[in-house]
Amino acid sequence: MSEEDELIVRDSNGAILKEGDSVTVIKDLKVRGSSGIIKRGTMVKHIRLTDNADEIEGKVEKSVMVLRTEFLKKA
Repeated sequence: MSEEDELIVRDSNGAILKEGDSVTVIKDLKVRGSSGIIKRGTMVKHIRLTDNADEIEGKVEKSVMVLRTEFLKKA
């Protein structure tokens, strides 16, 4: 993949996110299909980038979830 085709993923503050970074949730988030909530301040470590620039994958409380970057900030 050339550099022009590379996907640039940014957090809510505009910081560039890369594979393996850690991020913090900036707002309480409801979990779809569950009664659970991801609390503000929760740390998500070792993120993986997806094909969508607005989403990342990360492990939250022992389960892998897709999170929107607009609710995250780089730790």
